Amino acid sequence: MPRVVTVDPGAPDPATIAAAVRVLRAGGLVAFPTETVYGLGARALDARAVARVFAAKGRPPTHPLIAHVLDAGQARALAASWPDGAAVLASALWPGALTLVVDRGAHVPLAVSGGGDSIAVRVPSHPVARALLAGLGEPVAAPSANRYQGLSPTIAAHVVKELGDAVDLVLDGGPCDAGVESTVVDVRGGALRVLRPGAVGLARLRELGAVEVRTETVAAGELRAAPGMDERHYAPRARLLLAATREDARRMAAARARGGERVGLVVHGAPEGTALPDGVVVRCLPGEPGEYARLMYRTLHDLDDAGVDAIVAEAAPEGEAWWAVADRQERASR
Repeated sequence: MPRVVTVDPGAPDPATIAAAVRVLRAGGLVAFPTETVYGLGARALDARAVARVFAAKGRPPTHPLIAHVLDAGQARALAASWPDGAAVLASALWPGALTLVVDRGAHVPLAVSGGGDSIAVRVPSHPVARALLAGLGEPVAAPSANRYQGLSPTIAAHVVKELGDAVDLVLDGGPCDAGVESTVVDVRGGALRVLRPGAVGLARLRELGAVEVRTETVAAGELRAAPGMDERHYAPRARLLLAATREDARRMAAARARGGERVGLVVHGAPEGTALPDGVVVRCLPGEPGEYARLMYRTLHDLDDAGVDAIVAEAAPEGEAWWAVADRQERASR
């Protein structure tokens, strides 16, 4: 198993950060917490280290990584150009859970961008991530620290379970605050195009300019500008089934349990009080979208660990505030 070191998320120990920096400089992989999910980090400008990230995750080479940097200046240094939209969003929302897609600088390895001409960049706000970037002094390419298409990790134990010895060091900084990935915005061409919903909501983006929403999927093997655009993604091991209402979810879970399956039932809002057959494991998440998102992956991980055969989830309510949750539910259930 990988070496796991506990680190205070508010005041990272300099000696621990220095050890992690040594691993990265030697071409190794370090998993670390961000405000969104845990990332699997390698030196972004080291093509061999980046290749290890793809191998550890089983990730197709056409899927870009996100380059994490300490500030907007480091982000601009990775880009061939820096549009006005990038400057506006970076000034307002960095450090934070926003990823910008810009034209890739020629010196950036093609592997980081999945072979394309763009690069995704982000300035995280988590103190451990920032301490690691400051200590290294260069960009860190870091997708989520899990196997390809699987559930993203929001605690260090998820990383260990998913990747095992494929990662050299895990910095355990406790649970991630947002629990869902960053919002990805393509700022090329003058428009602000949301390619992946995430922890920064549409309402906040619209305060900063006109936003085009582009929910889309990309076929396997094709180039894409952002991670998370597969038809199937963010999926638990157990089959995930969506139900339009809580009552539909109860009926579906009960029917499968009566057929001999062990079933997870995930609902939101008021606690579940209806009697259900043996074999149904109920998890009730908050009815507020941010709190639901924070607990969503952890709940699905827990149900997988409980050995359920299927998970029936009440679908997210309609509305832009729930867009990130709905996107993850839909992709995970395909």
